[in-house]
Amino acid sequence: MGNLIRRLCQAALSALACQPACAGIVVTDVSGITIKLAAPARRIVSLAPNITELLFAAGAGDRVVGNIDYGNYPPAAKALPKVGGASSLDLEAIVALKPDLVMAWESGNSPASLSRLRTMGLNVYVFEPKRIQDIAGDLERIGELAGTGVKAGAAAKAFRERHASLAARYSQRPPVDVFYQIWKQPLMTVNGKQIISDAIRLCGGRNVFSQLQTLAPTVTVEAVIAANPEVIVASGMGDARPEWLDDWKRWSTLAAVERNNLYFVPPDLIQRHTPRVLDGAEKLCMHLEAARGKRTR
Repeated sequence: MGNLIRRLCQAALSALACQPACAGIVVTDVSGITIKLAAPARRIVSLAPNITELLFAAGAGDRVVGNIDYGNYPPAAKALPKVGGASSLDLEAIVALKPDLVMAWESGNSPASLSRLRTMGLNVYVFEPKRIQDIAGDLERIGELAGTGVKAGAAAKAFRERHASLAARYSQRPPVDVFYQIWKQPLMTVNGKQIISDAIRLCGGRNVFSQLQTLAPTVTVEAVIAANPEVIVASGMGDARPEWLDDWKRWSTLAAVERNNLYFVPPDLIQRHTPRVLDGAEKLCMHLEAARGKRTR
């Protein structure tokens, strides 16, 4: 009887010890769908450039087997097999890569495509960071899903520390009214819920179109003139300052034009939800600080 009791106790202790490992990985994404993995993902397909960057930053770059067309950073990501554009996914190509996890972007990928991938038996985890601070949590979640928790945790810690440093330096500086221009035709900007607005706030700025309901609304030249921003910041398509930023110079009554506060921040540094957003934010903060220095005393 004593041996039986001893064996039962050992079995119970083994079961308790096994619980965390045997349970695998269970997480719920922003869309409320629960993802269950028996083990950390080893074959991951990324469906957005920002997710590709996050995967590499979290130490999971060697697990990425498929990448979106514009997933161009870090350089190693360019050589990965492509699975189409964010809104034009090649579902067959994704399935052919035999991923154990697909990572998607809620506001960048088609819900119908993601639903289809799930019906094809794939695990799809959806991201949608709302604030700059959310990026650190996304890094940690990737570390959990890919089994790279140590590197992901270190990256998240460094991100939070740098974000806090920028906030301490700039967020309480005298406010600056900012118009952020994504594109010329149509004339597009961002509202207060977009992550670029979060960067503007971090720098002590105020988005003059923060109250609009659409995430990336179109506006009129007349509306910009009426808002009379002290600073106009443009992004464009690449690393070069867009020529159309200087088109504002024809409106000489604008404070931003009068004070020569027309600035450029590379889009990949401020429009992507990745650790590099702090590189873009730092450039933006320096521009706003320059604008403050041009004020008449």
